Amino acid sequence: RLAKVHLEVANRRADFLHKTTTMLARSKRAIAVETLNVTGMVANRRLARAISDLGFGEFFRRLEYKSRWYGSSVWAADRWFPSSRLCGGCGTINRDLTLADRVWTCGCCLVHDRDANAARNLLAAMNLEQNAA
Repeated sequence: RLAKVHLEVANRRADFLHKTTTMLARSKRAIAVETLNVTGMVANRRLARAISDLGFGEFFRRLEYKSRWYGSSVWAADRWFPSSRLCGGCGTINRDLTLADRVWTCGCCLVHDRDANAARNLLAAMNLEQNAA
């Protein structure tokens, strides 16, 4: 019975990864992703199992080959790119930002949602690199 449960969970994860990567590769012309320090994240004992279960590497692998199939491109930011800490307005890096901080205000008075700001910064970096090439 336990083996059946494990198989069901593995099949659901694979199904989710396939559906999500296919949807992204088909619907987006360009996809920007962050390369995360998964080894460092797994070192946090409280989060280790949850991080390991996510399958970041498999997601990225599937996204890369499916984007080639469907004609989109995948751009990976450098592991140390400060996507969340970088102010999208003035370019200042907030070195005091912690993972608990979901919203922060820059010295230029812009208020940033951590995830939305990271997405804008990744898009800008991807466009800058592609235009330079």
